[in-house]
Amino acid sequence: MNLHSQPSHPVFPYSWASDWGEDRYGLWQAFIYQAVRHIFRWIEPGSFMMGSPETEQGRYSDEDLHQVTISQGFWLAETTVTQALWQAVMGDNPSHFKGAECPVEQVSWADAQAFIAKLRQLYPDLNARLPWEAEWEYACRAGTQTPFNFAGELTLAKVNYRGTWEYKSDEWGKGAKQATAEVKAYPCNAWGLFAMHGNVWEWCEDVWRDSLGTAAVCDPWQVPTGLEPDALRVVRGGSWDYDGGNVRCAIRERIWPDGRYDRLGLRLALGHAELQQGGGTAG
Repeated sequence: MNLHSQPSHPVFPYSWASDWGEDRYGLWQAFIYQAVRHIFRWIEPGSFMMGSPETEQGRYSDEDLHQVTISQGFWLAETTVTQALWQAVMGDNPSHFKGAECPVEQVSWADAQAFIAKLRQLYPDLNARLPWEAEWEYACRAGTQTPFNFAGELTLAKVNYRGTWEYKSDEWGKGAKQATAEVKAYPCNAWGLFAMHGNVWEWCEDVWRDSLGTAAVCDPWQVPTGLEPDALRVVRGGSWDYDGGNVRCAIRERIWPDGRYDRLGLRLALGHAELQQGGGTAG
């Protein structure tokens, strides 16, 4: 397992950045739009084991364990898109659970793409996109190979989830929120990313595949062909109303691209092509 130690030289800062710096989690930069600040963190390249071992409690058969190499670093937002940012960019708020610092939800994959397109219009050099599934899990794990990216037991103090290990429609753990929480309400992982477990499912760019295979792969991106606009898309991370087995690092789910649910949001990544643009390098 790569422990986030490989050197990298991202373009830093970009012209869109309002502020930037480096802290114990690594490089970060932010933009401010209509007084709403959104932060991206630099995720270094590396290799990891994607999926789960057959012995992992709660495992599903589509979590094929295989080595994945991420050959290029990328920027990933430290939180899901908030309702405040969505409102500022799109002029509306479709969310069921209202709160400026809560994740926007009830947004489809198509809605997410429309949001990204509008953001690119506002910042032409901000090559925003959804993360690829492999990038998402790599960032979620943050150097771990355990069911969750933190030490110790899964608890409601660490993750916004149902509070039970298995799902029963009429059962909730004592103290379960039963709604979304603010995006920074729970501790971040070792790479400074918040709520990679629970709160809301997060759209990925990928078309759903029933099996990822067990062979080692490098940069397993699915280049869009334009022929799959209605194909099932991948979501990751689990949500506030899902049980413990369904908020693990390896959990995968599929949703039609027009699906809108109060447990479904998005997190932004920045495209690899952008790493060759902008002004200056870190190092």
